[in-house]
Amino acid sequence: MNNIINWFEIPTTDLKRAMAFYEPVMQLSLRYENMSGVEMAIFPYQDPATGGALVKFEHFTPSAQGCILYLHTSDLKATLERVAAAGGECVFGPLELPNDIGTIALFMDSEGNRIGLHQPPL
Repeated sequence: MNNIINWFEIPTTDLKRAMAFYEPVMQLSLRYENMSGVEMAIFPYQDPATGGALVKFEHFTPSAQGCILYLHTSDLKATLERVAAAGGECVFGPLELPNDIGTIALFMDSEGNRIGLHQPPL
């Protein structure tokens, strides 16, 4: 086992809206898939890296509480500016962590999820 996390899913109520939010914020293209009626937009990744997706499924509900997923960014300030431009909101940070861990922030996405950002030390 290389990583304890092997997949993540961010719940959505409107997958197209969520894709329109995350693609410019994270500066990437998501790949749409429909798996047995579950709509997904897959974040780019290469094995053995952890993969993940935006997911629209009747049993998943976006939430501002619960687990926090931290997405990597090499420029936290610029990413938070894109969050605001896409209609999201920074709700915490940026906070520089001790011991040369990096800097973090939390934002609310288009679906009402609280998501973290982590910028490694420069």
